[in-house]
Amino acid sequence: MPYDHRNPVPRSVPAALAALVCSAALAGCGGASGAAQGSGGPAAGTTAPAPPSASASGSAPASAPASGSGAAATAGTSGQDRTRAATAADRSLAGRTVVVDPGHNPGNFRHGREIAAKVDIGTARKECDTTGTSTNATGGRAAYTEAAFTLDVSHRLRKLLEARGAEVVLTHDADRPYGPCIDERARIGNAAEADAVVSVHADGSAAGNRGFHVIVPAKVRGGSADTGPIVAPSRALGEDVVTAFRRTTGTSPANYLGGGTGLDVRSDLGGLNLSTVPKVFVECGNMRDPKDAALLTSGVWRQKAAQGLADGIVTYLEG
Repeated sequence: MPYDHRNPVPRSVPAALAALVCSAALAGCGGASGAAQGSGGPAAGTTAPAPPSASASGSAPASAPASGSGAAATAGTSGQDRTRAATAADRSLAGRTVVVDPGHNPGNFRHGREIAAKVDIGTARKECDTTGTSTNATGGRAAYTEAAFTLDVSHRLRKLLEARGAEVVLTHDADRPYGPCIDERARIGNAAEADAVVSVHADGSAAGNRGFHVIVPAKVRGGSADTGPIVAPSRALGEDVVTAFRRTTGTSPANYLGGGTGLDVRSDLGGLNLSTVPKVFVECGNMRDPKDAALLTSGVWRQKAAQGLADGIVTYLEG
């Protein structure tokens, strides 16, 4: 969940194209209390990320004709054309840059003072970052942190997007002690001149509040913040992600905000306010609800989540 979420509850991105006939596979989003798990999360190794679905025409390449007969030559050429067309479709994001922002950082909880330092978000000053939320520790099982969840889903998402030819930039890979701060996260997307930025999160709302939602920027202008140019494209990105995420994961939009649309407009998030490129935050589910938590801690579901995010991004960029 974004560090400055309004909810009062504490809220502790080239894989080889292996098989063009693979179908869309499966994934999900987890920072704060409890024993922090590795970025793989529960059952992370149970399901290997699969490349994105190929079109039906992407079946195995037809072999070259043995003879020079006209019919055989025609069939062979047709098969080669189909193969080239399928490959071109699979690399449809070539030349595009996507920034994937794994929310929070597994190391944040060891750097409370540093992440509490205020940074300028244009309209106000906010904390550098937070630890994020987590599932509840139950039945002897340690809590699964939002930071572990977001990193796992981001890795899966990166592989799917790279398989489509995109250049993928992660804002961090748990390769730094904490952060980056929210203003730096925005600068990374801006500097990359990203075609789209997706910040991966999970919410920390009350039990009973279920489902996912996508946060899009409100029109904000103040100081170094001016979201006017990105409001419309960010909303288009958000709508495409909502549609794809719902279809691929089988989960519903949040029942506690957004009026069932799966969209939430925010003006208080530095990561959005300071962005100069289309950007959204995705709350993949509510870690504090037992039913949502069961999904978020499943490696199979997290692959679905990554695929849903990838499908939404592809739809937006190909639109």
